[in-house]
Amino acid sequence: MKILQSIALVSLSASLLLASTQTMQHKDNKQHKQKSVIKTAQQSSKLLLKTLGSNMKKNMKAGGPMQALDFCSKEAYTLTEKVNKELPKGVTVKRITLKERNPANKAEKDEIVVLEALAKLQSVNATLPKHIVEKVDAHTYKVYKPLVINKKVCLKCHGDIQNKKLKAEIEKRYPQDKATHYKMGDLRGAIVTTIKK
Repeated sequence: MKILQSIALVSLSASLLLASTQTMQHKDNKQHKQKSVIKTAQQSSKLLLKTLGSNMKKNMKAGGPMQALDFCSKEAYTLTEKVNKELPKGVTVKRITLKERNPANKAEKDEIVVLEALAKLQSVNATLPKHIVEKVDAHTYKVYKPLVINKKVCLKCHGDIQNKKLKAEIEKRYPQDKATHYKMGDLRGAIVTTIKK
């Protein structure tokens, strides 16, 4: 009888140890996968920001806010598509906002919920996270990188616009424009990287 109890105890201990090891491996795999997703998103959003930012800076320097507006309205979406072609297979990146100027940047469904949560955090002076990871399904993740107005030059087109010619041109190109009256530090939106594994 004691031999049977000993065998049962050894068997139970082995099963528990195996289950514990598998749980730890599953947890490690999950953490590794999330780190990989975050790294891919950081690289993707950085490429988009660098591409758009350097072009915006170049246009602003060459012709001021009017030329920067011209760049935004004619080339920003095309450059975003170009960046997406350079990213690994299954990875796409885009800008989203609740107060869009270009309708192509309007947040959709679940994206609205995330941006509203970020806006609520900012309204109580909480520090915004560097990113938010959303698992959409077994193979798809969305990683949100909050975008904050952190350069005064952004306010020339997105603040309280003083230049009447610029204001009129924005209204002409974007009759439904909602992307004004921002102040330094305001949440502008987010860059969303979608990763399909």
